[in-house]
Amino acid sequence: MDFTDWAPVYEEVLADFGFDRAADEHARDVLAEYAEPFDLTRLDCTGQRVAIAGGAASLAGETAVAADADVVFAASTAVDVLDDAGVDVDLMVTDLDKNPDTARRLTESGTPVAAHAHGDNVPAVREHVPKFDLAHVLGTTQAEPVDAVYNFGGFTDGDRAAFLADHFGAAELTFPGWDFEDPSVGDQKAQKLAWAERLLSWLERRRGDRFGVLDGRRDGIDALP
Repeated sequence: MDFTDWAPVYEEVLADFGFDRAADEHARDVLAEYAEPFDLTRLDCTGQRVAIAGGAASLAGETAVAADADVVFAASTAVDVLDDAGVDVDLMVTDLDKNPDTARRLTESGTPVAAHAHGDNVPAVREHVPKFDLAHVLGTTQAEPVDAVYNFGGFTDGDRAAFLADHFGAAELTFPGWDFEDPSVGDQKAQKLAWAERLLSWLERRRGDRFGVLDGRRDGIDALP
């Protein structure tokens, strides 16, 4: 995903949520103070089936989907659910808002963590990222990338994981632990889930693909160009 392709979608995200681009850029620059160049070949999944594990309650009953995949990219707390089921992850994708100790533990064991900076998580970036083993941290932003902070597309932890897998050559994406209509979430999280759905729809069209997680939902999605 080139930033030139992502930028118009990012503008829509900013407008819909009322987010401040300058705040995102500041967070990116703070993360850049810590992030080291990352060997991107470590995430190569060319030709493989990648499970994009989401954090919905349904994941507990779908861990076998992740276990059967060649590669597992997991969003935030999905890592803990998979760990309880004995399923290892190959990449954790997080904005540090729920389980930073899990992220630290993974980096210490050599598992990559895509740590994301955005406008309202600067305190978390400053508190947690310096405690990680930075050799295993991939810094990401939703703004324009700089230095060792990358942008592969995506907005929520889950859909960013899908965009990462696409960038690194995944042949097939599966989606255990996803619920776009989770009744337990608040208004802003519901709005973010709607955006995750839109972004996955956009991604599958860019890939010429059909994601099972969107079956029965496509007609109701406000498509991105």
